[in-house]
Amino acid sequence: MFPGATDYRTDGSDDTGRAADSEDANFVVVGAPLDASTTFQPGTRFGPRRIRTFAETFDDYDRRTDQYFSDCGVADRGDVRAWDDVDEYLEWLTGTLRDVVRDDAVPLTLGGEHTVSLAGARAVEPEVVVSLDAHLDLRDAYDGNPLSHASVMRRILDDTDSVEELVVLGARTGSEAEWDRATEADVTVVAPEDVAAWTAPDSLADRDVYLSVDIDAADPAYAPGTGTMEPFGLEPREMRNAVRQVAPHATGFDVVEVNDRDDGQAAALAGKLLREFVFLKAADRS
Repeated sequence: MFPGATDYRTDGSDDTGRAADSEDANFVVVGAPLDASTTFQPGTRFGPRRIRTFAETFDDYDRRTDQYFSDCGVADRGDVRAWDDVDEYLEWLTGTLRDVVRDDAVPLTLGGEHTVSLAGARAVEPEVVVSLDAHLDLRDAYDGNPLSHASVMRRILDDTDSVEELVVLGARTGSEAEWDRATEADVTVVAPEDVAAWTAPDSLADRDVYLSVDIDAADPAYAPGTGTMEPFGLEPREMRNAVRQVAPHATGFDVVEVNDRDDGQAAALAGKLLREFVFLKAADRS
């Protein structure tokens, strides 16, 4: 269970007396350990477990927002176990996340490969998706697979009717066809060197936003535990600043592509960014 969260699956209260019923939660953590299309180093099946484990050392109290994480109404539903049929799995995961949305809570998905963000977008039905990522993920298909993690933002744009716009922060690589697709009016790409000065546009204020964090947006020096590392990436503080800016507008969040090939750096950063999202979103609600 994510540290500071209650158990979503229990009926009533946990041992501390804090409400644990799903209908009382403001945020629900859902693990999605999909590891089917990773193109280089696999291991995202261990991502949700690693993120929960390496978040254990974080203090409950956040000085900046004067809040306790355990008071923010976070429940943990556990993992939706992945299986081989990715299309079917995404349908099931979408249904699970829609249940969270129907309970008026914000889904917090722990990947798993980036493909799981398609389920998050289908469940939340945002107008805008903001993605922190080293890669554009705008391929129509990768090795013939339209549900590859390298195609997830293309699927979200093409197959999720509500989505009008994609903003990619920190992208620094892609095929020629992807860069061509990124020149169209519904895509904005902010280069890594410009992310520090990026501010969330006013247009986000009155639209539903989904925030996706691919941990490989970070420079590999800070998050080597990911499948497709790409040098010249973002500083963790730049990622934190972007999450803080988008969180008040977002109705869904995920952090993805964490694997088990480091000493916990990627998982710790992922867990910290999830907490930043919760603290900012909770403060905005109060």
